[in-house]
Amino acid sequence: MLTFIGLGLYDERSITVEGREALRAADRVYAEFYTSELIGTTIDDLESYHDAEIEVRDRAGVEQHPEEMLEAAESEDVAFLTAGDTMISTTHVDLRLRAHDRGIETRVIHGVTAQTATSALTGLQNYRFGKATTLPFPYAHGADGLPASVTETIDDNRADGLHTVVYLDIKVEREEYMTADTGATLLAEEYPDLVGVVVARAGSPEPLVEAGTMSELAGREFGDPLHLLVVPGECHLLEADALVELAGADRDALEIA
Repeated sequence: MLTFIGLGLYDERSITVEGREALRAADRVYAEFYTSELIGTTIDDLESYHDAEIEVRDRAGVEQHPEEMLEAAESEDVAFLTAGDTMISTTHVDLRLRAHDRGIETRVIHGVTAQTATSALTGLQNYRFGKATTLPFPYAHGADGLPASVTETIDDNRADGLHTVVYLDIKVEREEYMTADTGATLLAEEYPDLVGVVVARAGSPEPLVEAGTMSELAGREFGDPLHLLVVPGECHLLEADALVELAGADRDALEIA
Protein backbone atom coordinates (compact mmCIF):
# COMPACT_ATOMS: atom_id res chain seq x y z
CA MET A 1 0.00 0.00 0.00
CA LEU A 2 1.19 3.51 -0.83
CA THR A 3 -0.77 6.17 1.06
CA PHE A 4 -0.48 9.81 -0.01
CA ILE A 5 -1.08 12.10 2.97
CA GLY A 6 -1.58 15.86 2.86
CA LEU A 7 -0.11 17.53 5.94
CA GLY A 8 -2.10 20.75 5.71
CA LEU A 9 -0.74 24.26 5.71
CA TYR A 10 1.37 25.22 8.70
CA ASP A 11 2.79 22.82 11.27
CA GLU A 12 2.80 19.26 12.57
CA ARG A 13 -0.76 19.66 13.92
CA SER A 14 -2.32 20.73 10.62
CA ILE A 15 -2.84 17.15 9.46
CA THR A 16 -6.28 15.52 9.67
CA VAL A 17 -6.98 12.87 12.30
CA GLU A 18 -7.27 10.27 9.54
CA GLY A 19 -3.91 11.33 8.13
CA ARG A 20 -2.25 11.20 11.53
CA GLU A 21 -3.50 7.68 12.16
CA ALA A 22 -2.31 6.47 8.75
CA LEU A 23 1.09 8.12 9.21
CA ARG A 24 1.64 6.48 12.59
CA ALA A 25 0.55 3.08 11.28
CA ALA A 26 2.90 3.12 8.27
CA ASP A 27 5.95 0.85 8.14
CA ARG A 28 7.97 3.47 6.26
CA VAL A 29 7.42 7.20 5.79
CA TYR A 30 8.74 9.42 3.01
CA ALA A 31 8.13 13.12 2.40
CA GLU A 32 8.92 15.88 -0.07
CA PHE A 33 8.95 19.61 0.61
CA TYR A 34 10.19 21.04 -2.68
CA THR A 35 6.68 21.77 -4.03
CA SER A 36 5.70 23.51 -0.80
CA GLU A 37 6.75 23.58 2.84
CA LEU A 38 5.32 23.62 6.35
CA ILE A 39 6.81 26.87 7.56
CA GLY A 40 5.67 26.40 11.18
CA THR A 41 7.54 23.20 11.94
CA THR A 42 10.69 21.16 11.32
CA ILE A 43 11.36 17.57 10.30
CA ASP A 44 12.45 16.82 13.88
CA ASP A 45 9.18 18.19 15.24
CA LEU A 46 7.17 16.21 12.69
CA GLU A 47 8.98 13.02 13.64
CA SER A 48 8.58 13.63 17.35
CA TYR A 49 4.89 14.57 17.16
CA HIS A 50 3.96 11.61 14.97
CA ASP A 51 6.44 9.13 16.47
CA ALA A 52 7.77 8.27 13.03
CA GLU A 53 11.07 8.34 11.17
CA ILE A 54 10.66 10.43 8.01
CA GLU A 55 12.94 10.24 4.99
CA VAL A 56 12.81 13.46 2.96
CA ARG A 57 13.24 13.04 -0.79
CA ASP A 58 14.40 15.76 -3.16
CA ARG A 59 12.84 16.37 -6.57
CA ALA A 60 15.06 13.83 -8.32
CA GLY A 61 14.31 11.26 -5.63
CA VAL A 62 10.57 11.56 -6.31
CA GLU A 63 10.35 12.26 -10.02
CA GLN A 64 13.35 10.43 -11.47
CA HIS A 65 14.29 7.77 -8.92
CA PRO A 66 11.20 6.65 -6.97
CA GLU A 67 12.17 2.97 -7.15
CA GLU A 68 13.08 2.70 -3.46
CA MET A 69 9.67 3.97 -2.36
CA LEU A 70 7.79 1.82 -4.86
CA GLU A 71 9.73 -1.32 -3.98
CA ALA A 72 9.01 -0.75 -0.29
CA ALA A 73 5.30 -0.26 -1.02
CA GLU A 74 5.14 -3.66 -2.75
CA SER A 75 5.59 -5.41 0.60
CA GLU A 76 5.00 -2.76 3.29
CA ASP A 77 2.61 0.04 4.16
CA VAL A 78 4.33 3.20 2.95
CA ALA A 79 3.22 6.78 3.61
CA PHE A 80 4.21 9.65 1.32
CA LEU A 81 3.80 13.09 2.89
CA THR A 82 3.46 16.51 1.29
CA ALA A 83 2.43 19.94 2.50
CA GLY A 84 -1.10 21.06 1.69
CA ASP A 85 -3.20 18.55 -0.23
CA THR A 86 -1.16 15.74 -1.66
CA MET A 87 -2.56 15.61 -5.20
CA ILE A 88 -2.27 19.29 -6.13
CA SER A 89 1.10 18.66 -7.80
CA THR A 90 1.23 16.59 -10.99
CA THR A 91 4.43 14.93 -9.81
CA HIS A 92 2.42 13.15 -7.12
CA VAL A 93 -0.16 11.97 -9.65
CA ASP A 94 2.71 10.54 -11.68
CA LEU A 95 4.03 8.67 -8.64
CA ARG A 96 0.59 7.23 -7.96
CA LEU A 97 0.28 6.02 -11.55
CA ARG A 98 3.71 4.40 -11.35
CA ALA A 99 2.53 2.55 -8.25
CA HIS A 100 -0.56 1.34 -10.10
CA ASP A 101 1.65 0.08 -12.94
CA ARG A 102 3.37 -2.14 -10.37
CA GLY A 103 0.09 -3.39 -8.97
CA ILE A 104 0.50 -1.44 -5.74
CA GLU A 105 -2.70 -0.35 -4.03
CA THR A 106 -2.88 3.39 -3.30
CA ARG A 107 -5.09 5.73 -1.34
CA VAL A 108 -5.22 9.48 -0.80
CA ILE A 109 -5.82 11.28 2.51
CA HIS A 110 -6.45 14.93 1.79
CA GLY A 111 -5.18 18.01 3.59
CA VAL A 112 -6.18 21.65 3.61
CA THR A 113 -4.88 23.58 0.59
CA ALA A 114 -3.76 27.16 0.13
CA GLN A 115 -6.55 27.58 -2.45
CA THR A 116 -9.37 26.70 -0.06
CA ALA A 117 -7.76 28.60 2.81
CA THR A 118 -7.43 31.68 0.60
CA SER A 119 -11.10 31.58 -0.28
CA ALA A 120 -12.04 31.21 3.39
CA LEU A 121 -9.74 33.98 4.65
CA THR A 122 -10.64 36.56 1.99
CA GLY A 123 -14.35 35.80 1.67
CA LEU A 124 -14.01 35.36 -2.08
CA GLN A 125 -16.16 32.47 -3.27
CA ASN A 126 -14.21 29.38 -4.25
CA TYR A 127 -16.25 28.69 -7.38
CA ARG A 128 -15.39 32.15 -8.75
CA PHE A 129 -11.65 31.55 -8.99
CA GLY A 130 -10.21 30.93 -12.42
CA LYS A 131 -6.90 29.35 -13.36
CA ALA A 132 -4.08 29.95 -10.88
CA THR A 133 -0.57 31.04 -11.82
CA THR A 134 2.88 31.13 -10.24
CA LEU A 135 5.04 34.26 -10.23
CA PRO A 136 8.71 33.21 -10.52
CA PHE A 137 11.76 35.08 -9.35
CA PRO A 138 13.10 37.12 -12.30
CA TYR A 139 16.32 35.11 -12.38
CA ALA A 140 14.31 31.88 -12.59
CA HIS A 141 12.61 32.66 -15.91
CA GLY A 142 15.46 34.67 -17.40
CA ALA A 143 13.42 37.30 -19.24
CA ASP A 144 12.54 40.94 -18.79
CA GLY A 145 9.15 41.82 -17.34
CA LEU A 146 6.43 39.48 -16.25
CA PRO A 147 6.19 36.04 -17.88
CA ALA A 148 3.34 35.68 -20.34
CA SER A 149 1.99 32.79 -18.27
CA VAL A 150 1.28 35.27 -15.47
CA THR A 151 -0.15 38.18 -17.46
CA GLU A 152 -2.27 35.98 -19.73
CA THR A 153 -3.76 34.13 -16.75
CA ILE A 154 -4.64 37.34 -14.91
CA ASP A 155 -6.00 39.02 -18.04
CA ASP A 156 -8.06 36.00 -19.12
CA ASN A 157 -9.55 35.55 -15.65
CA ARG A 158 -10.39 39.24 -15.35
CA ALA A 159 -12.05 39.19 -18.76
CA ASP A 160 -14.30 36.42 -17.42
CA GLY A 161 -14.91 38.22 -14.11
CA LEU A 162 -12.91 35.60 -12.17
CA HIS A 163 -10.42 35.86 -9.32
CA THR A 164 -6.79 34.76 -9.69
CA VAL A 165 -4.53 33.14 -7.13
CA VAL A 166 -0.91 34.13 -7.77
CA TYR A 167 1.41 31.70 -6.02
CA LEU A 168 4.78 33.23 -5.18
CA ASP A 169 7.98 31.41 -6.06
CA ILE A 170 9.65 29.11 -3.52
CA LYS A 171 13.23 27.88 -3.81
CA VAL A 172 13.42 25.46 -0.90
CA GLU A 173 16.97 24.38 -1.67
CA ARG A 174 18.08 28.02 -1.29
CA GLU A 175 15.66 28.74 1.57
CA GLU A 176 14.28 31.58 -0.55
CA TYR A 177 10.62 32.55 -0.45
CA MET A 178 9.18 35.35 -2.55
CA THR A 179 7.38 37.81 -0.29
CA ALA A 180 4.15 39.53 -1.20
CA ASP A 181 5.77 42.96 -1.41
CA THR A 182 8.28 41.59 -3.93
CA GLY A 183 5.47 39.93 -5.88
CA ALA A 184 3.46 43.15 -5.85
CA THR A 185 6.49 45.12 -7.02
CA LEU A 186 6.84 42.81 -10.02
CA LEU A 187 3.12 42.92 -10.80
CA ALA A 188 3.00 46.72 -10.39
CA GLU A 189 5.17 47.06 -13.49
CA GLU A 190 2.17 45.91 -15.52
CA TYR A 191 -0.75 46.53 -13.14
CA PRO A 192 0.10 49.47 -10.82
CA ASP A 193 -3.51 50.33 -9.96
CA LEU A 194 -4.89 46.82 -9.88
CA VAL A 195 -6.21 45.68 -6.49
CA GLY A 196 -4.40 42.75 -4.94
CA VAL A 197 -4.98 40.87 -1.70
CA VAL A 198 -2.09 39.46 0.32
CA VAL A 199 -2.64 36.22 2.22
CA ALA A 200 0.23 35.43 4.57
CA ARG A 201 0.77 32.44 6.86
CA ALA A 202 -2.54 30.74 6.03
CA GLY A 203 -3.20 27.94 8.49
CA SER A 204 -1.16 29.56 11.26
CA PRO A 205 -2.69 30.93 14.49
CA GLU A 206 -2.37 34.48 13.13
CA PRO A 207 -2.84 34.64 9.34
CA LEU A 208 -2.73 38.03 7.63
CA VAL A 209 -5.10 39.28 4.93
CA GLU A 210 -4.49 42.75 3.50
CA ALA A 211 -5.69 44.50 0.34
CA GLY A 212 -4.41 47.43 -1.69
CA THR A 213 -3.29 48.37 -5.16
CA MET A 214 -0.16 46.61 -6.36
CA SER A 215 1.76 49.87 -6.00
CA GLU A 216 0.57 50.21 -2.40
CA LEU A 217 1.32 46.59 -1.50
CA ALA A 218 4.80 46.90 -2.97
CA GLY A 219 5.69 49.38 -0.22
CA ARG A 220 4.43 47.32 2.74
CA GLU A 221 5.85 44.47 4.79
CA PHE A 222 3.88 41.33 5.60
CA GLY A 223 6.09 39.37 7.96
CA ASP A 224 7.22 35.78 7.76
CA PRO A 225 6.36 33.49 4.80
CA LEU A 226 4.54 31.82 3.21
CA HIS A 227 2.76 34.52 1.18
CA LEU A 228 0.53 34.55 -1.87
CA LEU A 229 -1.41 37.19 -3.79
CA VAL A 230 -4.97 37.22 -5.01
CA VAL A 231 -6.17 39.41 -7.88
CA PRO A 232 -9.92 39.84 -7.39
CA GLY A 233 -12.08 39.83 -10.47
CA GLU A 234 -15.66 41.04 -10.51
CA CYS A 235 -16.97 40.85 -6.94
CA HIS A 236 -20.45 40.07 -5.76
CA LEU A 237 -21.71 42.44 -3.06
CA LEU A 238 -21.00 39.90 -0.33
CA GLU A 239 -17.46 39.37 -1.63
CA ALA A 240 -16.88 43.12 -1.71
CA ASP A 241 -18.18 43.42 1.86
CA ALA A 242 -15.78 40.66 2.91
CA LEU A 243 -12.76 42.29 1.28
CA VAL A 244 -13.56 45.62 2.92
CA GLU A 245 -14.14 44.09 6.35
CA LEU A 246 -11.53 41.31 6.36
CA ALA A 247 -8.77 42.80 4.21
CA GLY A 248 -9.24 46.57 4.53
CA ALA A 249 -9.97 46.99 0.83
CA ASP A 250 -11.12 50.29 -0.64
CA ARG A 251 -14.63 49.53 -1.88
CA ASP A 252 -14.35 52.16 -4.62
CA ALA A 253 -11.33 50.37 -6.08
CA LEU A 254 -13.14 47.04 -6.43
CA GLU A 255 -15.06 45.88 -9.50
CA ILE A 256 -18.53 45.05 -8.18
CA ALA A 257 -21.08 43.11 -10.18
